[in-house]
Amino acid sequence: MSEHYYTKTPTAASQRQTVEATLRGKPYRFVTEAGVFSKREVDFGSRVLIEAMDIPKDANVLDVGCGYGPIGLVAATLASEGTVTMLDVNERAVEIAKENAERLGIRNVRILQSDRYEALEPSATFDAILTNPPIRAGKSIVHSIFDGAFERLKPGGSLWVVIQKKQGAPSAFAKLEERFGDVREATKEKGYRIFQAIKHN
Repeated sequence: MSEHYYTKTPTAASQRQTVEATLRGKPYRFVTEAGVFSKREVDFGSRVLIEAMDIPKDANVLDVGCGYGPIGLVAATLASEGTVTMLDVNERAVEIAKENAERLGIRNVRILQSDRYEALEPSATFDAILTNPPIRAGKSIVHSIFDGAFERLKPGGSLWVVIQKKQGAPSAFAKLEERFGDVREATKEKGYRIFQAIKHN
């Protein structure tokens, strides 16, 4: 079985390219790389999440599984008076995300290599957490991201998740309801679901 993007150190030969996308009405150009999720385009699920997520301009935001950065970097543009922390287990993704932030002139970000939440300070909490979870890593990994998000959110904060119906959206919704209580489907498009889970205590 070939390795997938949920890999700390990809072994695929380097194959850098550039992709362009209009997100929240603004043009973006991202460098991508072999061994990183959706290297040929900003994937449709991420696009749907980006268009749906509600990010206050002063929010402290976390992007879990940032890949080369489209979700977190757009969030940083929206949170112009806040900060965005971006995490990925894949060291190549982290390197490219940092380069993309620099190329785009986005300064209110920090980008860390991290298996889920391990690189964060124990006291770090967030107003919003965003994830296009690594489905291919397995349900236990995905559900641990949900559990960790609940612990890391401030009261009133939201976890925003994109997941395909055929890749486990019903079970993800059930898991989120069990953990958060208040979960809503923010939007759906072409089989993709955007869930907003709100922490109330």
